[in-house]
Amino acid sequence: MNLKPETLAKIEAVIPRYPVKRSAALPLLHLVQEDAGYIADEAVEWIAAKLDLQPINIYELVTFYPMFRRKPGGRRIIKVCRTLSCALAGSYKTAEAFKAAFNCGLDETSPDGEVTIEFVECLASCGTAPVVMIDETLHEKVDGERARALAVEIRQAGGPASAPTA
Repeated sequence: MNLKPETLAKIEAVIPRYPVKRSAALPLLHLVQEDAGYIADEAVEWIAAKLDLQPINIYELVTFYPMFRRKPGGRRIIKVCRTLSCALAGSYKTAEAFKAAFNCGLDETSPDGEVTIEFVECLASCGTAPVVMIDETLHEKVDGERARALAVEIRQAGGPASAPTA
């Protein structure tokens, strides 16, 4: 597995913090995804061996938690909240606007490789629904019109989307 030396050093520092090695599984998954962009089968097996576990123990985590990606994503990740508050406020229409703007489906990457759109569970901002997280920036009250405007920003800037607007 090709991880950066800094990531390998972080992994070696994290494991001893836990009294039981298996407890380091989630932190290791986060570190690997941060470095590689997703969790490949090779990474699952490597983490399992590192923690003296069976690969199924790591697969259980990767497939349960939606924040872990099993395949490479786009350069930009758009997460649209789908839980009740956001759904009632229109997050399904928000997701449709992003899908149309980038010509791809949910959990897919746009043909140009720029954007991956994900439907996720709670982003913890129910009072400002519907909410969207673009990379690490939370955007509140994102209706279809605002989603289209954010898509234009992403296309034009090629860099991080602007600060959130309520």
